[in-house]
Amino acid sequence: MPQLDFTAFSPQIIWLVITFVILYALMAKVALPRIGSVLEDRQAKINDNLDTAENLRTEAKADAETYESALAEAREQARQTVMHAYQEANAFSTEQHEELGERLAVDIKKAETRIGEAKDAVVGEVRNIAESIAADIVDRLVNITPNEGTVVQAVDAAMKEKG
Repeated sequence: MPQLDFTAFSPQIIWLVITFVILYALMAKVALPRIGSVLEDRQAKINDNLDTAENLRTEAKADAETYESALAEAREQARQTVMHAYQEANAFSTEQHEELGERLAVDIKKAETRIGEAKDAVVGEVRNIAESIAADIVDRLVNITPNEGTVVQAVDAAMKEKG
């Protein structure tokens, strides 16, 4: 193996040093600056992206607060609208209830008047029938036709008794 031959060892060291220096110079002057600039560009891009993300997060937080505020306002407005509608419906219902009560009161008064008139008519008719029957009974039982005034007084007295 030529690498272990000590007679050829010194030229190999010299060539090793020359090659190392040339490679070091190439790396220091060409490759490493390019790699450094690529790393710096990447870092700058990452920093820009982080700044953009932070700005977007701040904007999103502001938008979320605006949204929550608008949502709360909309809820309050909806609550007020519902409350107003409830009050209007309640007032309308009360008004309709009062109108219906008034109409029913008028109808009840009319019905009571009709019932009173019908009752008076029935009582008058019953009185006439009672007078006629009483006169017929007296005529059949006693064979005397009673006088009309006497029959009227007798029926009145009987009706007052019954009440």
